[in-house]
Amino acid sequence: MDPYAALRYKEFNIFLLVRFAMVFAWSMQFIVIEWQVYSLTKDPLSLGIIGLMEVIPAVGMALFAGHIVDQKEKRNLLIRCIVGFSVISLGLFLVSHPNVEATWGQTKILYVIYFLVFLGGLVRAFIGPTIFSLIALIVPKKIYPNAATWSSSTWQLASVLGPALAGFSISWIGVHWSMCVIFGFSVGALLFLIKIPQKPILNPKIGEPVLQSLKDGLRFVFRSRAIFGALTLDMVAVLFGGAVALLPIYAQDILHVGSEGFGILRAAPAVGASITMIASTRFPLHKKAGKKLLWAVFGFGVCIIVFGISKLFWLSVFALFLSGAVDGVSMIIRQTILQLKTPDNMRGRVASVNSIFVGSSNELGAFESGLAAKFLGTVQAVVFGGVMTLLTVGTTAVVSPGFRRLDLSKDVEEGEKD
Repeated sequence: MDPYAALRYKEFNIFLLVRFAMVFAWSMQFIVIEWQVYSLTKDPLSLGIIGLMEVIPAVGMALFAGHIVDQKEKRNLLIRCIVGFSVISLGLFLVSHPNVEATWGQTKILYVIYFLVFLGGLVRAFIGPTIFSLIALIVPKKIYPNAATWSSSTWQLASVLGPALAGFSISWIGVHWSMCVIFGFSVGALLFLIKIPQKPILNPKIGEPVLQSLKDGLRFVFRSRAIFGALTLDMVAVLFGGAVALLPIYAQDILHVGSEGFGILRAAPAVGASITMIASTRFPLHKKAGKKLLWAVFGFGVCIIVFGISKLFWLSVFALFLSGAVDGVSMIIRQTILQLKTPDNMRGRVASVNSIFVGSSNELGAFESGLAAKFLGTVQAVVFGGVMTLLTVGTTAVVSPGFRRLDLSKDVEEGEKD
């Protein structure tokens, strides 16, 4: 297959610019918030609370959001999501002003940050399913695997640059003006998105009752062994492998590398994942996808354990880099499974279930890591998460031989014939 097939569609290139700007802004914002909150509290549990404040609305609204996405026009819905994110970014910019900090005090500022993060979780409940559904309306089915790879690569590239710039910008211009940069990128995403025309609604059940719609979506996911297996495996691995939530502690108190070192640590996994994804445009991963996914998650667990016990900055960076490389394999395979196995009229609901299983487990993992660090200690918490990831892979390989034998070659060939 042509490695640049998806890039030959103009609207897809615009979509990639939108996704890059949004992921860049979102990932940079999360890092700046983490740094500010830990600097205010010096409490690892506060980092977990950030994740919890986002995951509660993201999970609570996910299924309903999927129903709305399947019922509405996708481009305009994404515009509303980006506007909502821009308002939240503007709020964080204002609350981080030095005069506000001097007037309000630490506790009040902390509560306002948590509230804005909570609102961000509401927006995220809609933005993931909308983006997933919009891809299928921009490129033909035969291009789905290639489009999924480029979309994921763009996500990873933004995840590299966002945290890296966050670490340096905190050092150079401070938290307040870093928030201004984030707001600028969200506005840029909005300007790019306007260039994509509205898309048709492919759901034949417009106006379907909400409960019936949600029931159909859940039934489809749980009956699809490929989708359910991939989501479950990644959910548990990410939940217990959430070491990145504790990076401010490692940067400030264990490795002693400051905000710039923090940015490097935070960007390392995304650098590894980006390299993997670029390589995958020429070396597709759909053959023997089940085995590759299991080995990728196993490698992720090993890297997390190495990072947890490392006291050397370069070794910590390398372990995080490798964790991102193998996680990139996992992400590409999961996205390919979702794109190929999901009917057009259920994309919003399936993507919402994906956000519950995988996306929100990042924040739950942040809370689990923060809670475990509070009671076990930071190093012990990270090692525990890595061990649990390895146990998850071993259990899945034993109890689900069908998933172990999963191969997507036939699905890709059928898509090319359509």
